[in-house]
Amino acid sequence: MRPALYLAALAFPTLAFAVGSDDNATPTTTETTTECSDGMVWDADAQQCVAPKESSLTDDALYQAARELAYAGRYGETLNVLAAMSDQGDDRVLTYRGFVHRNLGDLALGERYYRDAIAANPDNLLARSYMGQGYVEEGRIDEAYAQLMEIRARGGTGGWPAEALETTIRSGVTTNY
Repeated sequence: MRPALYLAALAFPTLAFAVGSDDNATPTTTETTTECSDGMVWDADAQQCVAPKESSLTDDALYQAARELAYAGRYGETLNVLAAMSDQGDDRVLTYRGFVHRNLGDLALGERYYRDAIAANPDNLLARSYMGQGYVEEGRIDEAYAQLMEIRARGGTGGWPAEALETTIRSGVTTNY
């Protein structure tokens, strides 16, 4: 598809329902990134930084901490927090493993994690957006556009995953968030 057709398609997205998950929004900054260091995460109940594997934090709390660390570019710490989650096959874990490896320059490994995340949950819009951004980095624009169409078809029009991928396709520059 030619660039002009991409721009036209991006200007007139198909109608879809809004994404209903807060997981697609930028995470709120917490003490995990403002106070904790060395792989520690904030435990609001204990009011202190704790080691992820030794904490009593839920997988949801660990996931939010992993997202926050990923947004901050603290990739090694992100992987450590993901490793503390009980279900390593969870599509959220796979998505952020993909995100970390893509941002560290291993696009192929990142793509494998994204594909695994999408196999586990075909409606994982973040994985689709991040994978599409990786495709743009590799010059695979048709595949990136196909992910954008999937995001839209699955109710993601107007949400962050679609907007980020649209911007990446238009500009050729990926966004971290």
